Amino acid sequence: MGTFESLEWVKRFLDETPGDLEVGGVSRQVPNACWSRVNPTIPPDPKLMLWSEEMASILSLNRPDGIILGGGKVIEGMDPYAQRYGGHQFGNWANQLGDGRAITLGEVKLENEVLELQLKGSGITPYSRFADGKAVLRSSIREFLCSEAMHHLGVPTTRALSLVTTGEKVLRDMMYDGNPALEIGAVVCRVAPSFIRFGSFQIHTANQDYTTLKILVEHTVRTHFPEHSVSTDEEIVKWLTHIAEQTATMISHWMRVGFVHGVMNTDNMSIHGLTIDYGPYGWLEDYNPGWTPNTTDAATRRYRYGQQPKIGAWNLARLFESMVPLMDEPSLLHEALSNYSEVFAERQNQMWVGKLGLGEFIESDESLIVELNALLQEVETDMTIFFRQLCSIEEPEINFLTDAFYDPNNIPTELWNQWLSKWWKRVDGTPNRKEMLNSNPKYVLRNWMAQLAIDAAESGDFSICEELYHLLKKPYEEQKEFEEKWFKKRPEWARHRVGCSMLSCSS
Repeated sequence: MGTFESLEWVKRFLDETPGDLEVGGVSRQVPNACWSRVNPTIPPDPKLMLWSEEMASILSLNRPDGIILGGGKVIEGMDPYAQRYGGHQFGNWANQLGDGRAITLGEVKLENEVLELQLKGSGITPYSRFADGKAVLRSSIREFLCSEAMHHLGVPTTRALSLVTTGEKVLRDMMYDGNPALEIGAVVCRVAPSFIRFGSFQIHTANQDYTTLKILVEHTVRTHFPEHSVSTDEEIVKWLTHIAEQTATMISHWMRVGFVHGVMNTDNMSIHGLTIDYGPYGWLEDYNPGWTPNTTDAATRRYRYGQQPKIGAWNLARLFESMVPLMDEPSLLHEALSNYSEVFAERQNQMWVGKLGLGEFIESDESLIVELNALLQEVETDMTIFFRQLCSIEEPEINFLTDAFYDPNNIPTELWNQWLSKWWKRVDGTPNRKEMLNSNPKYVLRNWMAQLAIDAAESGDFSICEELYHLLKKPYEEQKEFEEKWFKKRPEWARHRVGCSMLSCSS
């Protein structure tokens, strides 16, 4: 284990792609570039409050003080920058976006991989527009805990290394309703192979800068997809098909655990098929496919739980469109998009095999699953508790599952018993319980749990954050000592509370 000075820093992205000639964080348009050099804003009193031992072990890092991870010091080997990208936001093209509150410290070369370390909330960049580039404690806690929780759920994701409070207050209008308030500032260090997004390519095509587009594509494939090439149309399609498959796998895992991203803009879609940019996310409490946690999305519910697979396809189509200038036969791109739909359908079938302990998927299972999805929406039903308790049911009777219902007096008992009898017959009374227990987590980071951690941390107590961090490292294990506290339905106080049922993009 060592220090940041002992890490091997490399600059593949900066060395191999064109950048901004101007240095610094003045908000501006940056044509014909993939990045801008910019240093983090030095915080007045940085303190390291949360630390991922696992991520630190991967990087061979000892726990440091909060100076570097708060943005207060740039050491030799680092070369901080903000990435430039565009994106479709809620279906509309927004042109230049970029890292408005994220600054990459650099890439670290390890024995078998290279990882990018990025500070989120560390100050103004050229892409901050009218914002201050800072982040607040509540959103930083949500990102730190969720990144690590998702990893242990088996969901492809960026990771978190640390959370540092900055010792300053940041003005935020949490619900965009004209009531700004000062909040505690914080910075999260997040880690990924890269933070290249769909929008990283879109911006160049939209601005007709095909030279930079070609350079970025070649860098991305050479650096992150060495098994691929992009010298022919067919090879480009194979590479994009790979990205489509990774995206399908990621979203299938979201659906399996009941995760709703909340803001699936194309600038929030990783080229690696990783979950990135944890903002107004949430987990289904009530099994409602129409639910979105994002107040900005309340009117159209574009990014609702049940719509996520289709949005994945829509976003991929926008990525594929951005590759058209590099191709002679762009019609071949339809193959990659069709592959997404096929792979996602296959992943979904596998998901249900696991969640229901079916052993294998057969054609008649489709009607069983459709019926189950409809029943789960009849009355308010907790998704996580329902599927976890289904793992240990001894007889096909709904009486064994009543803890999953918010109003046990109105359970459609007859309909449920009919379905359970069909399922029981399908599995010959012996569902694959091991498979079920590995597919249906007992603990997920529900919004009300995160809010309790935030409330305590804002008063200086990070013990709930630490407890949740350790709890969520073993989401499929029983952990009986935590069962009464954390394995339960959403409390009534959280039903309509801001931060639990409603979140904005500033969350």
